[in-house]
Amino acid sequence: MTNAKKKHHGSNFESFLEEEGILEEASFIAGKKIIAAQIAAEMKKKGLTKTAMAAKMQTTRAQLDRLLDPDNDSVTLATLKRAAKTLGKSLRLELA
Repeated sequence: MTNAKKKHHGSNFESFLEEEGILEEASFIAGKKIIAAQIAAEMKKKGLTKTAMAAKMQTTRAQLDRLLDPDNDSVTLATLKRAAKTLGKSLRLELA
């Protein structure tokens, strides 16, 4: 077994990301993907199309597409808040 393999033997994935210096960025990306999936799931549950959701949020379909794109991290807190409110949900953020 090489040293590279021994280095992470027995550690978890989070420890590996931290050792590589990418834990914070990976957590942020994962969080955005989760929020996008939750919004899409709630829209489906409520039978809302993208066009209807955008209208209820008083935004454009393009802005909603950016919000639902799990790889787009340029969404504002105001947009997230409007989406949550439109779906009858609340948005919770925290510093960890």
